[in-house]
Amino acid sequence: MLEKIIFLDRDGVINRNPETGYVDCLEKFEFLPGVIEAIKNLFVAGYKVIVVSNQAGVSKGLYTEQILETITINMQKQIEAGGGQISSVQYCVHGHNDGCVCRKPEIGLFTRAVKNIDIDFEHSFMIGDTERDIQAGFDFGCRTILLFCGKTKSKIDLSYFKLQPDFIARDLLDAVNNVILKNFKGL
Repeated sequence: MLEKIIFLDRDGVINRNPETGYVDCLEKFEFLPGVIEAIKNLFVAGYKVIVVSNQAGVSKGLYTEQILETITINMQKQIEAGGGQISSVQYCVHGHNDGCVCRKPEIGLFTRAVKNIDIDFEHSFMIGDTERDIQAGFDFGCRTILLFCGKTKSKIDLSYFKLQPDFIARDLLDAVNNVILKNFKGL
């Protein structure tokens, strides 16, 4: 059976980008408004949600993989308490110049996450807040949605992108309710 997958970036999509640039402790992880409801709506509609996120702060020594794991477990527990579910969380902890195949815009995080899953690409999306998120989703074969609640704030920022997203949304709840569930539920 083909699976409908929603790939989500983390920082700027699920949680606020902190002023320091990194969520380096549990106290700095703050859900963006509507995120828990959005993930619940996806789960109820039969989508698998997979988080794919670059976390270079680990390679820079700003926080450990153990702290990253603690933040992830807390995030998943709160989402489950709200009626949603994240099927998998994939992080790239390498630095910008490490030459890995998992750091977005490379697609290694995607291929690792879906190794044993048959994907329904017609109903699968990458949702992110940066051009590298959109590039990774495009290269993996997904539809793409850019959010204006993270690093990219407006159509002016978007005008500098080499690759344009398939859709634009204000935030994750807008993307889920007004793009995905409204237009692609019955396909």
